[in-house]
This record gives sequence, structure tokens and C-alpha cells, in this order.
Amino acid sequence: MSAISQERLLQVLLAPQISEKATYVADKNEQVVFKVATSATKPEVKAAVELLFKVEVKSVQISNVKGKSKRFGKMMGRRKDWKKAFVCLKPGQEINFVAGE
Repeated sequence: MSAISQERLLQVLLAPQISEKATYVADKNEQVVFKVATSATKPEVKAAVELLFKVEVKSVQISNVKGKSKRFGKMMGRRKDWKKAFVCLKPGQEINFVAGE
């Protein structure tokens, strides 16, 4: 973790991704889903989660989500692409967003 600056780690995680799929994955596989910076890497996400939430991370999977094409009146627009990280926690570890940990 010494190779990655703490300021960079604080910018990696943008928000928890709370959806039906994220809840299902959390219950079944003990994973948490985050929206992360598009330039984030797996080691950065792992270090950021361990730093911010004081938990042990087993593994990280990252997927790129393509932005949807949307229509604004007559103009066609496009939402931004973003990155989603599935963080698998070690057994016994838990992140509870509702309690404000």
C-alpha cells in the first residue's frame, strides 16, 4: 500500500452500487459492489476498501459499464461510461452501509 498514495485511494471509490443485483450478490457471494473511477485498478480498489472500511478483501473483479444512448428532445445524447467493482470480502468480514460504518 506504500506504493499508492492515500490521496489517490480516497478518490478511487465513488459510491456503493445499491441495486437488486448488488443485493443478490452481497447475500449469495459475500461481495460488495462499488462504482469506481474509470482509471481505477484492482490493487487500488482493494487498498481503498481496506483503508476506508477496515475490512480484509479476498479479491476484486472490475467491469466496464457502457453508457446508454438517450434522447433529449430531438437530440441524441449518451451517458458516460463507468466502472463497477465487485469486492469479495474474506469470511467473517462485512460492510454495512445502513448502519453508517
